[in-house]
This record gives sequence, structure tokens and C-alpha cells, in this order.
Amino acid sequence: MTHPSALLSQFVADLRYEDIPAPVLRRAEDLLLDCLGSILAGSSSRAVQILVKYAQTMGPLDGPAENMVTREGTSPSFAALCNAAAAHMVEQDDVHNGSVFHPGAVVIPPVLATAQARGASGKDVLTAIVAGYESGIRIGEFLGRSHYTIFHTTGTAGTLAAAMATGKLLGLDATRMGHALGSAGTQAAGLWEFLRDGADSKQLHTAQAAANGLMAAWLAESGFTGASHILEGPQGMAAGMSSDADPKRLTEGLGTRWALSETSFKFHASCRHTHPAADALLGLVREHQLSIHDIQSVTAHVHQGAIDVLGPVVNPTTVHQSKFSMGTVLGLIAKHQRAGLQEFDAALSDSDIRAFLPRVAMQLDAEVDAAYPKRWIGKVTVTTHQGQTLHGRVDTPKGDPDNTLSRAEIEEKVRRLGRYQDAASDAQIDALIARVWSLADMPSIERLLESRGTR
Repeated sequence: MTHPSALLSQFVADLRYEDIPAPVLRRAEDLLLDCLGSILAGSSSRAVQILVKYAQTMGPLDGPAENMVTREGTSPSFAALCNAAAAHMVEQDDVHNGSVFHPGAVVIPPVLATAQARGASGKDVLTAIVAGYESGIRIGEFLGRSHYTIFHTTGTAGTLAAAMATGKLLGLDATRMGHALGSAGTQAAGLWEFLRDGADSKQLHTAQAAANGLMAAWLAESGFTGASHILEGPQGMAAGMSSDADPKRLTEGLGTRWALSETSFKFHASCRHTHPAADALLGLVREHQLSIHDIQSVTAHVHQGAIDVLGPVVNPTTVHQSKFSMGTVLGLIAKHQRAGLQEFDAALSDSDIRAFLPRVAMQLDAEVDAAYPKRWIGKVTVTTHQGQTLHGRVDTPKGDPDNTLSRAEIEEKVRRLGRYQDAASDAQIDALIARVWSLADMPSIERLLESRGTR
């Protein structure tokens, strides 16, 4: 069969560690470490703890897979669920611009859980991570901009990415990989409506994408069948979830274009749609030595996707909701020249930030919108109380492939994330970093984090 779903399944089934260029493998290690840092930082949050309580009630209290939130063993399914929820909590996990998709949060947890259950090697893990990124990113691109208007792509495409990555680790052939894809696609879900209420659904999206994708692959290994045209079929995902789907995007450049390397790291602890404007404002604040009290108004010139996602958040009432508030993010930049975890924790009760919210507006910009999603241009116009009108611009936000984080910067970010809410000690974080950098040499993957009693 040569239809796109089958070709994508064949590519993943045939992919070998030796086929992957060394720079792509090293970047996979970078993304793995970045994801683990996000899991640590998100582990203490209320929403994640509720999901952990559910897993402990419904699942085994011991098992071969590592629940990195509790540092205990459990089943692969519940480990994937808990770790994926934590990975997406603090809005510091990676993102691929073109697909508007967060691969790490949904690919890495099921891969690690399955690897620990099956005794897979570090090379197997890296190969599976690459397989998940390459397939998930292409599925997100295939579903198009119209899909993202209503659906959270990380929850939808992420379910299939998790299945492909897990299937690769299980050694599925192309036929069974296709079945895993079909079973994952029929479960794919995630709607943006939660933003209006500041609800916890975003953590459920990644948790279920990881767990359901893992289930689809494990079922396929045992012979469970799934729809062979789940993506492009007449009653498949594109038919129900997109008006601009492009099947060519599913297979374009397989084996030559390594989409994993296009993935961005998140510098600010907020929705990626806020980052271009945040970087543009940061440049003006530093150049003109502005304080938050100098700024009368800010207009962020944005793409339509930013308006769709951020527009509903006009009066944030939770820390997580504030990360989708352009006013809050730009207020933190204006006051602190950073929008990190601690700054967001204090933002809701900060009178300066609350007063800044109505002074920020978003405006659709033709240039920015035309470049999106391939490029995320940041443009702001600032009016000061002194009567100045200032224009800021960035063409490549911090963390994008052309303005990426070095390994030293990734390590620093992970140390900062790991120390948040005392999730891990410095010694534990150093040990985790060392394990990731030596992953390719590991004959089998065991626990990556020390128990909480080991300080």
C-alpha cells in the first residue's frame, strides 16, 4: 500500500539508529533532558497531583515503569499518563513551530515507560523518540491551521505520535504500525474551550495522548487492528477535524528532512504564542531602559493563531491561565525583564501586573500572519507616558533552531526547573543530566531519577 498513512508507518517501522544523523541524535538527547526538567517542575502542581491520585487508585502501586512525579514504580500506561501531564504543566516544554505541536510531552513519557518495562537500550530510546517526533510533527502539519483553531494539536496529533514512538520501541512491523496509528487516531482529542475557564484540561490532553498512544501500540503488538486510512480517509481525522489538510505533508522529506531538529526550546514559562511579542518588548525595555510604569500601552502585532488561543483569556484567574494572557506575559517582561516560574506565581496578586492588563492589545498583522506557522515573527508598538512611540521586532525568538539554546543553557534551564518547588536536589539534577548525556551507551534503561529520600 502506498497511501500516506501506510508510507508513514513503513518509514517508522524501518527506521534504524544507524539511519539517523549524529546531530539529530544529539538534539534528541537535548530535547529529552529539556522534557525531564519540565516533568520535575510540573510535578507538584494541583492538576498533576490529582491525576497521580487517580493513577494510584486505578493502577498498580508498583511496576517496571517510573512515575517521575512520585519516584515510584507503576505500569507503563500510568507512568506515561502522569509524566506527560507533568511535562506540559509549567509551559516550558518544547514546541515545533510549523505544526504548532509540543512533541516532547507526548512522545518521551510513553517511550521511557515502555523502555523500562521492556529493558530497551538507550539507542532504542533515541530511535523511538526520533520516530515519534518525525511522525507527530508531520501529522500536525498535515492537519493544518484550521485544525488548530478548535483542536489542541498536542492532544490530537500527539496521540498518534505517542503510538508511533511506542510502536517503534516495541519493534512493530509496518502493518502493525499502521494498526497502532489507526487505533490512536480514533482516540485523538483535545479542545481549546478549556482556556475560557482556566480549566485543567490541557494536562488531561497530554496525559491521555501519551497513555492512549501507548495503549494503541501495545494492542497492535498483540494483533489488535485499526483503521488503515485514519488520517486521510473519508471519515478519518482530516475529514472531521480540518478544512485545509494536505496529505503530502505526511510523507514529505521522510529520511532527508529531520523535523526533530526544527523543534524549539521554550525560554519563557508561557504559551509559545506570547514569546515573539515578549522578546520584541524585552528588546525595547533593555534598549530604552523602560520600567513598567513608563509604558502607557503595548500593541502586540500577531498571527491569527495567537488571537484564537490567547484572545479568550482576558482576566486570568489561575497561574496556568495567566500563561495564556498576553497582558500578563508582557507585564512580567516590562517589570522583571523575564517571565519565569516564580514571576508567574506572583503575578495574580501583583497590582502592577493587574493594572497593566488593559494596557495591552493584540492586533492581527498581515506580515506576521503570512509567515506563521513556519516563522513566528514578534512585533510590538509601545507608547510611553512621555509621548514616545517605539517599535520592537524579533524575527527569531529565543529558543528557535536559528537562535537555539546551547547544551550549557539547557542544563541551566533544567537545573532551574528541577529546583522549582524543591522537586529535586542539585545532586539529583546533576545525576539526571549525566544519565541523559550517556544515554546512547546504556544497554538498558532503568530509573532516571533518584528516590525522594536520596538528597
